[in-house]
Amino acid sequence: MSEVTSLKAKYAAAGQEHLFTFYDELGPEEQTSLLNQLSKLDIERVNRIFKKSTSCLDIVSDAEQQKLEPLPDDVFDSTLDGDDAKIRDWSNLGLDLIAQNKVAVILMAGGQGTRLGSSAPKGCYDIGLPSHKSLFQLQAERILRLQNNAQEKSGKTEVIIPWYVMTSGPTRATTEAYFKKHHYFGLKDENVIFFEQGTLPALTNDGKIFLESKSALAIAPDGNGGIYAALRNEKILDSLKSRKISYVHAYCVDNCLVRVADPVFIGYCVSKNADCGAKVVRKASPDEPVGVIALRNGKLSVVEYSEIDPSIAAKTKPNGQLALGAGNIANHFYTVDFLDRVETFENELEYHIARKKIKHTDYTSGEFISPSKPNGMKLELFVFDVFPFTERMAVLEVDRKDEFSPLKNAPGTGVDDPDTSKKDIINQHVKFVEKAGGKVVPGDGDQLIFEISPLISYAGEGLERLNGKTIKTPAVIETLADLNKFE
Repeated sequence: MSEVTSLKAKYAAAGQEHLFTFYDELGPEEQTSLLNQLSKLDIERVNRIFKKSTSCLDIVSDAEQQKLEPLPDDVFDSTLDGDDAKIRDWSNLGLDLIAQNKVAVILMAGGQGTRLGSSAPKGCYDIGLPSHKSLFQLQAERILRLQNNAQEKSGKTEVIIPWYVMTSGPTRATTEAYFKKHHYFGLKDENVIFFEQGTLPALTNDGKIFLESKSALAIAPDGNGGIYAALRNEKILDSLKSRKISYVHAYCVDNCLVRVADPVFIGYCVSKNADCGAKVVRKASPDEPVGVIALRNGKLSVVEYSEIDPSIAAKTKPNGQLALGAGNIANHFYTVDFLDRVETFENELEYHIARKKIKHTDYTSGEFISPSKPNGMKLELFVFDVFPFTERMAVLEVDRKDEFSPLKNAPGTGVDDPDTSKKDIINQHVKFVEKAGGKVVPGDGDQLIFEISPLISYAGEGLERLNGKTIKTPAVIETLADLNKFE
């Protein structure tokens, strides 16, 4: 039986034989391209995901809402209310593990800056700091500083925090070229590893795969939860094991305040013997549109704000804080053993349906159609969908002002936009100076234009020379020498 005949039989058995509608009229190159796509696609898996997704309700029923419970005390702690000694112990443990080269970082960076008015990957975006550093550069420099901190503490000659950067198909080449152009921002190129997020075909409402053209399937990224399959398929798990990495910090590129490979978070999760961990921020109000980590039907889950009845969202604990107040920020810890284990329960994960307007080639008329309203679906897995399958989860609450400022919206929006990102970083750096015993005052005008390079300070450390000093803005502290130029 020829490859074509075999594939046709396979797709016919799966109810997707329409994908061969135009095969006979294609040229040899187009035929080869289509066959390559179809031979690589696990069509039974696609059908299985569709069936499971469409058989599940998207919204939690009233009965299920009654089974929502706050996080148990034994899986939750807070840096807001925790004592300094305990936080210091976590930090020391995390820094020791980093010094032993047991920690790696995974960056979810597949998105483009379309909402920001940019066609480049979002990590290339300049939020308007005085240095004009991109999100990628800020995060790379935090890794460099943390490596140096761990080297100084441990006396090791070299500490390496490998940085695994997950792109999407459309952003991979641009992202790699950007890193290469900027010489990996001072990191060694062999320690910056790029890999690609997976994809799934776009489907009609009855589960048929769309053809984008007569020789190509309509495909879309499979959500940030596709990271788990991508780690396996792109041999990243093999890389982590070969480097003898035990622990991983994973986060999204759009958080300008992210503490990459945060020793406090790493140390906290390891001290709890957790296989998976999450950072959260305190929900600002009952109706803030953010998902929360809670117990749903006895299992740790992220519950979307739209799934929670307002009366339940407003409930408080005896201390006055919201009972369901652990706001999810997509900032996670994993053991490599847990990431390896995901494959054993992957078929149980429920994909989410996103109703979309999907451009396609009609397989009856051959015409290309651009719909004016949603005509099908894209299936996505979320990175937190593995939480119910963890054996030992740990959740750490951190201060939003210190660690969470997402870049989501166009300039001028006023919320989660480049201006708020820039302002949050400047305010944090002013706090660093004040904690060191100095002060920052505006020069001309009221606007503070100030920045401390992550190469100088990861989280406010190393600024003792500013004690008693006054910094007039605009000012940028980029080198150690800059610490001496203030009165």
